[in-house]
Amino acid sequence: MRKPKHLFATFFNTFYYHLFITKLQILKSNLFFSYLRNHKLGIKDIVGKNRTGADTQITNRLTEKIRKNMGKIIALANQKGGVGKTTTAINLAASLATYEKKVLVIDADPQANASSGLGIDIREIECSIYECLINKAAITDGIHNTCVEGLDIIPSHIDLVGAEIEMLDMPNREKIMREALAPVKDKYDYILIDCSPSLGLITVNSLTAADSVIIPVQCEYFALEGISKLLNTIKIIKSNLNPSLDIEGFLLTMFNSRLRLSNQVYNEVKKHFRELVFNTVIQRNIRLGEAPSMGIPVIMYDADSTGAKNYLALAQEIINRNNE
Repeated sequence: MRKPKHLFATFFNTFYYHLFITKLQILKSNLFFSYLRNHKLGIKDIVGKNRTGADTQITNRLTEKIRKNMGKIIALANQKGGVGKTTTAINLAASLATYEKKVLVIDADPQANASSGLGIDIREIECSIYECLINKAAITDGIHNTCVEGLDIIPSHIDLVGAEIEMLDMPNREKIMREALAPVKDKYDYILIDCSPSLGLITVNSLTAADSVIIPVQCEYFALEGISKLLNTIKIIKSNLNPSLDIEGFLLTMFNSRLRLSNQVYNEVKKHFRELVFNTVIQRNIRLGEAPSMGIPVIMYDADSTGAKNYLALAQEIINRNNE
């Protein structure tokens, strides 16, 4: 086949499938060309080859780096309640913000504990995640500042309880949250979604919108029983709705090194999931329980506490993993 001589035709030949279809939104936001300028690359540096394996590899590396520049959406999910999802959402977000990352928390739990834990009075909120998903309110209208610099939140509301029923007849009902978050994805380094303790439609929406999922696991026996169901749900979503969904890691919470059971659960999870288990373990700490009553994360309540140090270590681990 004759090579196209025109530069524009060459560009389309190389990137039509790899970039224009799958990364159309990136091109619209000019991130692609910003990346080229920042790295002193020209179009000829990319399209000056035949469409070989090496060329495709360069394309994939570029698009992966551009995707990372758009921010990462991480869902915190486990259908079992009381395992530390909300505590982790609040304190991981605050710790990432401490490392000068711009962070947005999505409170997708009708209990709205993440909202109150970050000092938001939901009685005074006019636009919550419910309005953004059901009433199609602009996602920017639901964003509220918190007491932590660089950390914003879209609060929840008790109305979210009935949202799943209202979403049943909506087109592409599993992708509503993904579409809602698209306008703000490139404005934050990390977007954390605090999921409700269920595997309902809101949680499915959260996992469909996410790039990865953190699975908090309480260091008790019953916490292990529900993991298989969650992993099966993730597998289904990865197969049918979100092929790029990865497991960010298993996070062991409420760990007490003096208890044999905690050590047994830790060893069991580590044995089965190996490198997927975070090195950081969240230990039992009274300060983690006290901080939400003040409407602030533990790092602002007691920065020297074990809980604050644990979540700072977790934030650093996640940053390091995503910079590899």
